[in-house]
Amino acid sequence: VMGALPIALGLGAGSLSRRPLGYAIVGGLLFSTLLTLYVVPAVYVIFDGLTAGFRQRKPAARSTLTPAEAE
Repeated sequence: VMGALPIALGLGAGSLSRRPLGYAIVGGLLFSTLLTLYVVPAVYVIFDGLTAGFRQRKPAARSTLTPAEAE
């Protein structure tokens, strides 16, 4: 992000033509960072809750063998 700040701030000759590119780079980096830090862990928590719910509903598989036959 810091490397793209000179482009976004428009420092130097011909900076007016590069300023929109700098805004897009800095904005995209900040948005993707926030997305990674907040949304991705939230999705993991949601899916973990869903799989836990499915595990509770599914009955455990019972063995058809009696203990004497299993040996």
